[in-house]
Amino acid sequence: MSDNRAIGIFDSGLGGLTSVKTIKTLLPHENIIYFGDTARTPYGSKSVDTINHFSKEIVDFLINRDVKSICIACNTVSSSSLGNLQKTFPNITFVDIIQPMVDSLKDLIETNAKIAVIGTEVTINSGMYENKIKEILPQNEVISQACPLFVTLIEQGLWHDPLLDSAIHKYLDEIMFNKKPEYLILGCTHYPLIADRIQKFYPQVKILNPAITQAKAMQKTLIQNQLQADASQKAKYTFYASDLSDLFQKMIHHILGKQHDDIIFKELKL
Repeated sequence: MSDNRAIGIFDSGLGGLTSVKTIKTLLPHENIIYFGDTARTPYGSKSVDTINHFSKEIVDFLINRDVKSICIACNTVSSSSLGNLQKTFPNITFVDIIQPMVDSLKDLIETNAKIAVIGTEVTINSGMYENKIKEILPQNEVISQACPLFVTLIEQGLWHDPLLDSAIHKYLDEIMFNKKPEYLILGCTHYPLIADRIQKFYPQVKILNPAITQAKAMQKTLIQNQLQADASQKAKYTFYASDLSDLFQKMIHHILGKQHDDIIFKELKL
């Protein structure tokens, strides 16, 4: 039995395209509908009520396009709005980005190894990563650091700009050189886009990308709920944005190559 409807994926902006890449690689026959709320990014400095409101609008939008499951490719939404979305939309499965990452750590992290988590202010202030990690790894020290400028710089395409390098040093030098964590969790889907810069400055740390474990969790969800697409299906990728910028389109080309089926502009108003 197969289900050829699309997987819905959303983020506050272009960061969630890193999740598209991992899901596309692992599940090459699955259709994908992506929504990036580029007109209202970043979410990381907004109130939880506002994030809940924005997230509900986007999920409504995706459900109206008959998606079969929804991937929350945003750590900020996963940390603040997952429970609210599950209560509001009980008839669809959600795969968040935090829990799969945390679940993978038990078999990955050595006892007493230090784990650093970086993310938006909302994600870090929620304590979601730290609390969940402590539940399964109580002996390990967790170091949390908000990096509020990263998303803004990434959304402006300044991935290899001196401004970004300065921000990396501002946020990470102290924890990397003084706390010396062995692992660094990229607690925002935008951050894999600058992982090479972070690794360059701190080659001693092992970087963990939650988009990889999220893709595996989505695969498991589809299997468990008998929602897998037919293996012969040629996947279609449709992208919506509340502000279809040149950078957003360039990122789609970067991830999928020049050949893709559809890019559609959708203005999402409050």
